[in-house]
Amino acid sequence: MTGDNFAIAEQPVDAAPPPDHTARNKMVIGLLLVSAFVVILNETIMMVALPHLMASLDITASTAQWLSTAFMLTMAVVIPVTGLLLQRFNTRPVFILAMSLFSAGTLISALALGFPMLVIGRIVQASGTAIMMPLLMTTVMHLVPPESRGKTMGNISIVISVAPAIGPTISGLILSVLDWRWMFLLVLPIALAALALGAKRIVNVTTPSDAPIDILSVLLSAIGFGSFVYGLSEFGASSLNPTPVSPWIPFVVGAAVITIFVLRQLRLQKQNRALLDLRTLTNRTFTIAAVMMAILMMSMFGIFILLPIYMQNVLGLTTLQTGLLLLPGGLIMGLCAPTVGGLFDKFGPARLVIPGAILLCIVTWGLTLIQQDTPFWMILVAHLVLSVALALMFTPLFTVSLGALPPNLYSHGSAMIGTTQQVAGAAGTALFVAIMTWQSTRLGIAGADLAAATTGGIRAAFLGSAIIALGALFAAFFVRKPEGGQPEMGHGH
Repeated sequence: MTGDNFAIAEQPVDAAPPPDHTARNKMVIGLLLVSAFVVILNETIMMVALPHLMASLDITASTAQWLSTAFMLTMAVVIPVTGLLLQRFNTRPVFILAMSLFSAGTLISALALGFPMLVIGRIVQASGTAIMMPLLMTTVMHLVPPESRGKTMGNISIVISVAPAIGPTISGLILSVLDWRWMFLLVLPIALAALALGAKRIVNVTTPSDAPIDILSVLLSAIGFGSFVYGLSEFGASSLNPTPVSPWIPFVVGAAVITIFVLRQLRLQKQNRALLDLRTLTNRTFTIAAVMMAILMMSMFGIFILLPIYMQNVLGLTTLQTGLLLLPGGLIMGLCAPTVGGLFDKFGPARLVIPGAILLCIVTWGLTLIQQDTPFWMILVAHLVLSVALALMFTPLFTVSLGALPPNLYSHGSAMIGTTQQVAGAAGTALFVAIMTWQSTRLGIAGADLAAATTGGIRAAFLGSAIIALGALFAAFFVRKPEGGQPEMGHGH
């Protein structure tokens, strides 16, 4: 399906075409990177805004949490379908669809008259976000030759790691001087500019195939992943406030439907009709990298949730101070990413991923020792080291995972990684909030004051994160660069 694209990217002899294609490819990737940065920023922009929204819209904490939950749920439902979408349609229409949905959702959110309309806006936004990331990764794999993928994936890592990291800081700054609607009003012109520029300048760089749509698979995917992620997010919510329905119900239903979905994909992929081709998982390199990224997302989302709670509820910092304290880590991650990409192209993954996993373990185990009076600068240092650790791992893992696949499975690999990350992020958030609440409630009953109980709960949650980080350290020793930097050819269409 895509052999000609590799020929375009790798052709060294023909003097005239390569410069044209190089310039074209750089522009396409650049536009996709900017657009992806804008859409991913919105995934975490709500984290510090919930107290403002609760006061402004007169809603409870558990209701407000739906603004993040609905976003995550939509991502989990839409991402599995993007593999098929990217196979059937060209780059340009898929880009226009993604940015149009995101811009429409941003406008609806900015104009929201009440909470239900704001949730609808977030759902529409998330639909665009879910399409953008697999589109970016699949396009890069088609356009960039294997020997220079690390550098380009480094730029993608900036988007994936920095955008969520600076989301809380940006919303903290906006909310300290403006109304919550400005979180959307300031993003809207950027989104519309990216849409207009993309519609005019993006060219089609992949060859669509007539991939069949299996409606039952789409329904199973939506119900399965949607219920599963909802159940996970409700475990966290129910530990803060009792929920009318036990989170176990959607969790078990989701797990059962995902099992049926998987069995159906295994049957359909024999005829190359799968919605999400699971042959990606038969590649050992891809699977190890995907599992390791899931562990990192669990740790990252958990820590992103726990640190602001600790800084505000125990250390007594304001929303803005919290955001500013977390900003240097996000920027360091971004600054490291291109260098890490270059080092990957030179040395391969092991020399980056193993030190990164060791640093992750040191930080997470160190955070299990926090006290009520831990100086804030120690938290800042821990966050900076954590950011370097994640930067050392994300770029090599993205590059290795997709680089190990044949071109016809790139879109499915991108969708698989995106789905895994959403589920892992939701699982990490739910797990760590539940551990924190359980332990702090236990300490409160035993007579500890609120700050001491909260600190104890957060320490217990960090212990969970530290144990999970050991899994990343173990997996790091098995990450390998694909043979000769070339994809291992698998089953073609």
